Amino acid sequence: MTDHTSYDGAERRQYLHVREIFDDALDIIEPFFAPENSWGTHAGLDHLAYRTLREHYPELSSEEVHVLVMAARRLFSTRTWD
Repeated sequence: MTDHTSYDGAERRQYLHVREIFDDALDIIEPFFAPENSWGTHAGLDHLAYRTLREHYPELSSEEVHVLVMAARRLFSTRTWD
């Protein structure tokens, strides 16, 4: 039987740099996910979020920018906007 309670200390997370800048990146792209900036029922502004993040963080790979935008979309979709 395997013991699933032990932890070997190895970091399993990917995109550690993305985690470091996550809060700042959210502040930068939040306007693209605000309900008042949506087109119909679809946000449609994801591409502007991508471009803005690429401008602010040119060292990020396309995959890292994608991870940030997708995480932001999930986070903002559950937010209750005042």
